[in-house]
Parts: sequence; structure tokens; C-alpha cells
Amino acid sequence: MTALVIDSAGPGVTLQDGGRHGYLRYGITAAGPMDPLMHAAANRAASNPLDATAIEISTGGVTVSAEDGAVGLALLAPGFRVALDGLPLPDTVALALEPGQTLVVRAGDAGAWGYLAVAGRLDVAPVLGSAATHTRSGLGGLDGRGLAAGDRLPVAEGRTSDGAPQRLVAPWLERDGREIRVVLGPQDDYFAPDQVEAFLAGPWTVSPRGDRMACFVDGTPLRHAKGHDIVSDGVAMGAIQVPGNGLPIILMADRQSTGGYPKIATVIGPDLGRLAQVRGGASLSFRRVSVAEAVAARRAERDLLREAIPREPVIRTDFASDFLLALNLVGGVTDGRA
Repeated sequence: MTALVIDSAGPGVTLQDGGRHGYLRYGITAAGPMDPLMHAAANRAASNPLDATAIEISTGGVTVSAEDGAVGLALLAPGFRVALDGLPLPDTVALALEPGQTLVVRAGDAGAWGYLAVAGRLDVAPVLGSAATHTRSGLGGLDGRGLAAGDRLPVAEGRTSDGAPQRLVAPWLERDGREIRVVLGPQDDYFAPDQVEAFLAGPWTVSPRGDRMACFVDGTPLRHAKGHDIVSDGVAMGAIQVPGNGLPIILMADRQSTGGYPKIATVIGPDLGRLAQVRGGASLSFRRVSVAEAVAARRAERDLLREAIPREPVIRTDFASDFLLALNLVGGVTDGRA
């Protein structure tokens, strides 16, 4: 069986599928991708089910190679630096990785998460019906941990295409994270109206302390009108808690299952990935929308994935010197005259 081999992986590189759903009542977090839209789009580009297992790449980067045959890949990592055997590739690309070749994905000027989908199926044993990795509890993926050098990921039902790498044309994945849409509540009544408006007005600065569990923001602390403790209740990805220090915490993919701080708002589903891709030090604000607007945005997002992601040839602008020296670049001028 062919396999994708991890030659190196930075912190935070894990296997993620659509998530481990249906177990929150037992205290088991769903995990799943930080950027659900980009994860689904990578699988769409690889002709997989949208919730199939893929490699989630952090800014720590990853290097992979193929073993026992070619492996078809679809990479979506806007803002990252990508190279195949040292030659640059687009940050959204489909290719067949041949044995002996090395694909390197490294952090670039933008973006926090990228996704590498295999054309086929990564043969990883599910835990509670999912291969999603939750490192804090040691569930899913490979022994519940991040990927590391030497890991071998068998590829079942693999598919490859002949020809050179092709750029995946998905400009809608380059999203602006400066304004994040939210639905107020469920405990916005724990804050006076002026504090709700202060929350929406911002601006807030994303803290570098964030991880897969939560995004922290810094700014002018909010004041609670009814205290900062509630009876613990369930939390969703995107829930915005406000603890005693008044600084919002946005819960992300590896969030806990319940929380005891009031939640002033919840990030709408289509903006979860937009938020996840914002790096520490950037500024953002929140914009209130209705539930109907949130549902419409979700439907529009799903419509993006109905059709195949277009591809176009990769136009090379970098050539090795030995290749150029082997060519006749004179263009027919041979007699010495102008």
C-alpha cells in the first residue's frame, strides 16, 4: 500500500476530519479543523468526502514524501511557502507526489492553518467514529498526538493524475479577518448595553497566546453587570466567553465541553475559519448579525463547495542555471550583425 511519510513536522500539525460529534454530553470535545471551510475545500479538490481526514498544517510547517508509489495531493495553504524538491509551487496546488520527491510547506507572510488532503483515504483507525486529533485528551489521529518525523500514513484507494502540478483556483479562501460576524448571546444580558457596544466597536488585538482551544484578544476590558460566573453550560465552537478580567476568549476547535463564564456572543460558522487564520498581533472587530443572516452566510459557504475547484497550469518563472545554459537563447542571431 502506498503511504505518505512525514519527514518533519512542527508543533500543531495533526490529522483532522470533520470532527467527533455526539459526545459533548460525556465531556468529549469534537476537535476537527480550525478552518472548516478550507479543510472541506482541500477534500473537495482531492475528490474526497468533505469531512475526510486530512493533514492540518500549522505555522510550524511540514515536509512529506511518498513511499511505495505516487500519492495524489491537494494542498490549500494561502499565505504559506510551498516547494517541491526545492522549486517553488503555488500555495494552492494539486500534484502527484512521486517516490523520491519532497514537498515542503512552511509559514509565509500570512495564514495560520493549511490543509493537505490525500486523493484517496488515509488509513487511520477512528476513535469514537472519528480520526480527529485532540491532543489534550490523547484521542484520534496517531495515538492522539501531533504528527512527527518518521510517521507513515497508509493511503487506501489512492488516486493520482498524470502531468505537472496545477494551481487550484479558489480566491474565495483569501478572506479578510479584520471583521468577524457574531450573533449576540446567549448571556449578553450579563453586560450593560454600553458594554455590548464596546465589545462590538473594539478594536481588539489577537494575542499570540492562542491555540486550537481558544483565541484570546486584548483591548479595553469589558465590565460585567451581573458578575462573571454562571452555572456551567454547554459551549459551541465560536462561543465568546468573558471571564473576570473582562477580556474576551473565543473558543475554538479543541474547546472544553462546558463553561462557567457568560458568553456575550458567538462567532457565526462561516467566520470561524476567517478568525482562525488571523495571526497574533493583528487587529479585529466584531459585527452583530441576525440568525437569519448567519444561516444565509452558511448556505452561501456550502454553495462554494458544490462545484469542482478549477485548476490551471503552473507557469514557472524559476529555472535552474544548468537548464538555461542548455538552451539556445540567442533566437537566431548568428552572423554578428544587429
